[in-house]
Order: sequence, then structure tokens, then C-alpha cells
Amino acid sequence: MNYSIIVVAGGKGERMGLGYNKVFFQLKEGMTVLDTSLQIFLEDQRCKQIVIVTNQDDLQRIVVEHEMGRIVNVGGGPTRQESVFNGLMCVTEDVVLVHDAARPYLPIEALDRLLEALETEDAAILAVQIKDTIKEVKDDYIVSTVNRSAMRHAQTPQGFKTRLLLECMHKARKDDFTGTDDAQLIEKYTNTRVRVVHGSYANIKITTLEDIK
Repeated sequence: MNYSIIVVAGGKGERMGLGYNKVFFQLKEGMTVLDTSLQIFLEDQRCKQIVIVTNQDDLQRIVVEHEMGRIVNVGGGPTRQESVFNGLMCVTEDVVLVHDAARPYLPIEALDRLLEALETEDAAILAVQIKDTIKEVKDDYIVSTVNRSAMRHAQTPQGFKTRLLLECMHKARKDDFTGTDDAQLIEKYTNTRVRVVHGSYANIKITTLEDIK
């Protein structure tokens, strides 16, 4: 299945104490977080277009370092959701994936499972089962223990028929609604069921220096 990928790369690296966008943090052999996140898609022939969305301060650097072939660079918005919307304006394929640039360890097997689901589904996300006990807390005291068997950690990429995500984005903008992820817009504005596909525990989002392998 051919697809476009929107890579959201607007992080500021504040929780890592970097003072610069964490996607520029070097992991190994001179490759940054962004370089590593892009590699799987650059090597995937099904990926026909890569749309990198970042803040205006970092846009010029990313354009200089990542201006080639299938890559399109787009300025982001004030929120992640607005940034994804800006990226959608450039998407050329009927299927679009949305991925956090701060997840550089996506295994190809997880990507394959997601794309296989999108052969028959209009929306699908990667997710993993929760290992830890989950407590509902109020004012620093436990209210209840949540049944974790029905809970999942959502990951990216999340995949959609492009027209479906775009329609939901327009509705969210009209309502001034901001979801916590892209799939929430599908949940809110349509009756489309969002398929949950097994992701990978390796597919972590880098938030602090402890997350660096």
C-alpha cells in the first residue's frame, strides 16, 4: 500500500534540558533523532511522500538538511494538531500516516502490521498493552484501580484515509476542539471504528534523556 507520512518534528526539548529541538539530538554515528526516525520511511518503497512539519525557528535548518526527492518541508502551527493540519495540506496519497519524530525506534514489523490493517480499515493506530498497574488518583490519594486489560498505550504512526482525517480536522477547527491524538478526532466526529494494531515496546517516544538507548 502506498502512503504519505507526516512527521511532526516541532519539539523544543525542554524536558530533556537541551535548549534546542530534541529532534536534533545525536543518537549515534552522527545521526539525529530526526534522521533515525526518517530512515525507515526513506527505505520503504511504499512511502511515496514524507512531509516534515516543524516550528518556524527550525524550518530553515530542516529544509537545508532534508531537502530531497520525496521530502516536503512545512511550517507548523501553534499546536501539534494545527501542525498536522498544515502537513495534510501537502499530502498527495489517499492514505496518510502521522508519526512523532521523537519515536526513532519504530520496527518495520509494526509498520507492516499497520499498513496491512489499512488495506481494509479507514483508520488504525499502533498501541501496546499496559504492563503496570494503573491507579486513578485524586488529591494524591487512590480513588480506584483501573482494569488495565482494556487499556492500551497509543503510539504512532497512526494511519487514516486522507480524506477522512482532513474532514475531521476541518470539523475540529470549526469547533475549536483539540484532541490528544489524531485518532481522537475520528472518534469524536465520525462513526468510523479505529482499528488497534499491536505496536512495539521498542517504539518509545523520547521525552527525557533516560529514554535514549
